Formats: sequence, structure tokens, C-alpha cells
Amino acid sequence: MQTLYTIEALDHNTKPGEETKILEAHLEQSRQLFIYLVWFLTEVARYAEEDSRHRASKYLPSAQDLSVNTKISGNTLLWNILELPSFALAVAKDKPQLIDNEDWTRKIYNRLVESPLYQEYVTLQERNKDSEKEIMEFIFTDLMLPDEDFVGFIEENFVHWDDDAEMMNLLLMGFLQKPKSYNFQEFLGKEKAKFARDLLHTVLGKEEQLSQLINPRLQNWDAERIAVLDMILMKMGAAEFLFFETIPTKVTINEYIDLAKDYSTAQSGQFVNGILDNIHKELMSQQLIHKTSHKN
Repeated sequence: MQTLYTIEALDHNTKPGEETKILEAHLEQSRQLFIYLVWFLTEVARYAEEDSRHRASKYLPSAQDLSVNTKISGNTLLWNILELPSFALAVAKDKPQLIDNEDWTRKIYNRLVESPLYQEYVTLQERNKDSEKEIMEFIFTDLMLPDEDFVGFIEENFVHWDDDAEMMNLLLMGFLQKPKSYNFQEFLGKEKAKFARDLLHTVLGKEEQLSQLINPRLQNWDAERIAVLDMILMKMGAAEFLFFETIPTKVTINEYIDLAKDYSTAQSGQFVNGILDNIHKELMSQQLIHKTSHKN
């Protein structure tokens, strides 16, 4: 969607292959943001050791300064992430540490230490998978994301945060479930990356055919005044109906309704729903939609 919107803004004046490069640039921006969020999360958890060293080095450290609990620095999920070869390579390439974040690491960590969940966590004598994962998820979902000032800090360094925020939440929570199965060198995975390219090229290559499906249904609308994003989303939906046999039509309609609600105008969800549903019914009546199981 973002790539097609960019191409539309360029009035389709792109060189051969440039469309794919624009798509890959968008994906690269998202990859860098994801790596930074994962890296920042690990820095917060590891900060317990830095806090312990700092407080112990005071001229007159108190008993409390000398007894900082550093259990979270040995969190098993944390070290599963840190020991991932693909994560180490990504950090070496992207250098997230160059973004000035020490103040924020300390702030989030201090709020973590004050939380009841953390107090309970450090009193547990044994490590168990659930509590190790729970505390890491808590840092992300309850301390990082809800903090408007922290989100502002992220926006300053990643201008596409607004577009990617929901996706980042889903990706990171999924990653924390099974970090060892994740490859940071394949942000989407080969299958999803191929789907993204195929959908982009299909919408561009079949644009005239897709427009012929949509335009007759705009009888009471001025095509020139319809939101650009609405037109893009309807073309993407129609393309999935006709040319992507493993995507159920219900899934297609629901996905583009949600995208229209999130990214376009207040009326766009209902509008896109009505047009796509109308196209779907006609194509079904003409037996032009052929779907098959993804597994097959």
C-alpha cells in the first residue's frame, strides 16, 4: 500500500525496476525499526548490571546500593535473543547503539524496578519459562509502548513509526514467543517477500483491468475526488480476488476494510467494503474467482 501510494505520488513516472526498489526501501525501514526495538528491549533488561556497578562505585554506597538484584540480566529469554547469530549480525550492520538512548534505557529500567511485577519476579527462586517471558513482554507492552515521550523519541529517529507501530507490536510479541526460529536477515521470510512483490507487480501490471472492475461501481461518486488510498486498496483487493488463489475472499475484504479505516478517511472502511463486496459478488456469479487451499 505504501509503495503504491508513493508510485501514485510520482504519477507513475518510475524507471524499470524502481517499483521493487521502493518496496524494498519501505521493508528495509521497517526491518531497521524492528531491530532497534528488539535491541532496546535487551538493553533495558541488561541495564541491571550497569545500575549495580554504578551504585556500588559511589563514594559511600549504602547497603541497598551494594545489593542491587541483577536477576533480569540473566533472563533466559534475553540470552536466547542475544545469542542469536542473526541478531548479532543485524546489530553489527545497523548499529542501533549509535542512536543516543542511554537516558531512555535508564528511565525505562527505573520504572521497571518500581513495578510490582518486577518485585515479584526478582523474589522467585527459580527461573521458569513463563515468568522469564512475562517480564520481557511487560517491558515492551507496559513500559515502552504506552510512554508518549518514548514513542516521540522513536518517531524522531524512525519517521515511519506511525505506519509501522501496529505491525511492530505484532512482530515483536510473536518474536518473543519463539525467538530461536527468527532470522533477522530475512525480515519477512521468502514466501511473504515474494507475495509482497507479486501483489505490487500484479496491481501495477493489471491496473487497467482492475480499474474496469471498480469504475462502473462509482456511479454516485466523483472518481477524481475519491481518496487515493481508497482506490489503491480496492485495486489490491480486486487483484487478490482474481490472481491470488490461496487467499480466501473473506480475508481479503476484511483486511482492506481494516486498512481503509486505519489509513484513509472516516468513511473509507464502509466505502471500500461496499465496492469490494459488489465486485466479489459479480466475479462469483461469473465464476471468475477460483480459490484453492494454501496447503495444496
